[in-house]
Amino acid sequence: MPTPSPASPDHADEGHRRATETGHGAGQHTARPPAPDTTPESTRPERGFLGHPRGLLPLSGLEIWERFSFLGMQAILVLYFADTVRAGGLGMASGTAASVVAAYGTLVYLVSVAGGWLADRILGSYRAVLFGGVLIACGHYSMAVPTATMTWVGLGLIIVGTGLLKPNVSAMVGKLYATDDERRDAGFALYYMGINIGAFLGPVVSGWLGQTQGWHWGFSAAAIGMTLGLVQYVLGRRHLAGRKHAAEFALPPAALRRAIWLILAGVVVLFAAAALLVAAGWLTMARTVDLTSLVSVVAPVAYFLVMFRSPRVSREERGRLRPYIVLFAASVVFNLVLFQAYSTMTLLAADHANTEILGWNFPSTWYNSVLGVAEVLVAPVVAALWQRLGRRQPHASVKVGLGVVLGGLSFLVMAWATTGRAGDGWTMAAWWLIASYVLLGTGDVVLQTTGMSATTKLAPAAFSSQTMALWMLSLALANGIQAQSVKLYAQLSAPAYFGVNGAVTVVAGLAVVAAVPWMRRTMAPVH
Repeated sequence: MPTPSPASPDHADEGHRRATETGHGAGQHTARPPAPDTTPESTRPERGFLGHPRGLLPLSGLEIWERFSFLGMQAILVLYFADTVRAGGLGMASGTAASVVAAYGTLVYLVSVAGGWLADRILGSYRAVLFGGVLIACGHYSMAVPTATMTWVGLGLIIVGTGLLKPNVSAMVGKLYATDDERRDAGFALYYMGINIGAFLGPVVSGWLGQTQGWHWGFSAAAIGMTLGLVQYVLGRRHLAGRKHAAEFALPPAALRRAIWLILAGVVVLFAAAALLVAAGWLTMARTVDLTSLVSVVAPVAYFLVMFRSPRVSREERGRLRPYIVLFAASVVFNLVLFQAYSTMTLLAADHANTEILGWNFPSTWYNSVLGVAEVLVAPVVAALWQRLGRRQPHASVKVGLGVVLGGLSFLVMAWATTGRAGDGWTMAAWWLIASYVLLGTGDVVLQTTGMSATTKLAPAAFSSQTMALWMLSLALANGIQAQSVKLYAQLSAPAYFGVNGAVTVVAGLAVVAAVPWMRRTMAPVH
């Protein structure tokens, strides 16, 4: 193990300890606390985990269990909403259930903006992720209680917890590498492989329990998974950057106190206003969905304006934000398709997919696991390819455009598979759904790993976690638009619905590829 750099927290803590023990600096007003560790691990030649920094392992492990819990629960959430009250569900119409699930996803990613800000200015990334994980676990335990009230309480806790965890754990991965480290994209691909191990296992376990034993058994499995993720995250904390200090760009004490009071007051006012509107009969489920969609549009626009106008952002950093808008828009279009894997495609599979192999029946939610399997298998191949190509690998915008095209093709496959079908009794062969999920999963690996890596490279220094939160806002906007568009699922024929979605997505991906020359110039020196 090489000697820690002078800026590392271990080195600084040791120097401070020696000074204190020898009487130099002890009780002196000139003594200063250890300097925060802002040196990327890659400046120290550490290759402890598959040729990557050791910190990649606990972060990937946390994401395995977070995605296990989140996507395991989401695999059955729309079915739970749409199931009859007699059977233990909430009795929603299928279109309403899909819309509410999309609104829930919108709120998850909207809150990530606050999560990124809290990490940058108050908590620090390590503690933000830890507190977020605790809230997520509490949310899943709440949903395990078989009452409608605890379902909404649990979803609220998961929304807040995921908003704290998601942008900051991804930002922590970026901090393991220097900006020009060629291992960065490959590292994000390995990290994303961990995410999708959880994406595979969650629907298998929670889906089976939910559809065969009861919905709240599936929610219980999600709770246990998140608890395991927290345990291994804490055990691996010594390899993580930022664990020994608070926010890298912390607010001054007076501003910090004001911010805390404003946050508390804002939460109280928000809950009080919501309670009054519900009591008055104005804040219905439909209006909540519409309001969420509106906020999902306003939030990213406002946040881009804040970053472009901030005095903390240099002229060079501002220039790199312009091509980032294109990557952001590409993510929105792709995720309009991706998130429907857990709404319209889940409903389609439950109603029309073949769920029998050699006389053995399996839950339709297991089709959701195909997406995770595809991504687990594709991610190491993509990581190895990018690492082998090194500086000869395609530009980030080419990768993103390709990912969007693959997402569109996945829905065109579904349009073809459902053409000529009529009535309620028809059944779709398994291979159609598998082919669609494989295309979608491959596109997701290529786009998301590249997008997250580009985000950490293009982010202004003063907005490192918040820029990853901005990437999460692309997911919020996709969910916000989807909350409205999925209402058409029950009104249009399946070929028309999937065909239009797929065609628009393919065209958007080709547009990104066409913009590559401009993207290459404006993103320099980022590749």
